[in-house]
Amino acid sequence: MSESPYSSWLVASDIDGTLLDKKRKLPLANYKAVLDFVNKGGTFTLASDRNPESMGFHYNKLPIFGVPAIVMGGAGIYDFVKEKMLWFKPLSENSIKSAVEIGSKFPTVDTIINTKDNLYISGIGFWAKFYLNAEKVSHKYFRYLNEVPTDDWAKVVFFGPMWRIKQLKKVLLDVPDREYSVIDSSIVSVQIQAKGANKGTAVLKLCEILGIDPSHTAAIGDYYNDYKMLSKVEISGCTASSPKPLKRIADYVSCHNNDGAVADFLGYLESRVIEK
Repeated sequence: MSESPYSSWLVASDIDGTLLDKKRKLPLANYKAVLDFVNKGGTFTLASDRNPESMGFHYNKLPIFGVPAIVMGGAGIYDFVKEKMLWFKPLSENSIKSAVEIGSKFPTVDTIINTKDNLYISGIGFWAKFYLNAEKVSHKYFRYLNEVPTDDWAKVVFFGPMWRIKQLKKVLLDVPDREYSVIDSSIVSVQIQAKGANKGTAVLKLCEILGIDPSHTAAIGDYYNDYKMLSKVEISGCTASSPKPLKRIADYVSCHNNDGAVADFLGYLESRVIEK
């Protein structure tokens, strides 16, 4: 019996705004499409800004059978079966120092720090509560940013009023010889990660781990933090609600995430590429 043409393919999907609808629910169409893709021999996984604890709920709802996932915006690759990080790229000491110094100058902005093993929150807590209401993850709170332990920082997200975030982003970008990348994660947040720590780098690293040729990779996302991933994979897709820069580089623009964007993209990949 010949090997399935699907067995050489890896597909990665963002979670929020892509796999899930606006109510953060998994459309049945997406579940059925992932199940069909996997049953045909394909490899499917998630690539999210969430940490492993936050991702676990959504990961376990999918029939993806232990495939490692890309976590914390590409700063890590996590094995949910072994409950361990397979690959991790932390922020440098200089980057952490810059984050603390800059964040401390914006007292109305909350800071969320993802580390290899923990999640810390610092600030007044007003903006962070929206994150916690949605994510419901365990965390440790510190009033001031310089109180937060500095071991293994993977990603730092600043949440606050839109105009304040724009100011903070400018300061982050103006740091000379900075060792981090600055990424828009929403209209009220901006994040930093180590240079080279992004979903694009991580998806190629995952190919190495799984023994999959990078020419047989595909991914779908919906926002600027997915840009690197979409630019690195062979076949890229974005949702109908994505900003124009993503639509310009995507091979396929799917339907809205409320209507099963992942199912739409998998249908395109199967009919136009795999079974062509």
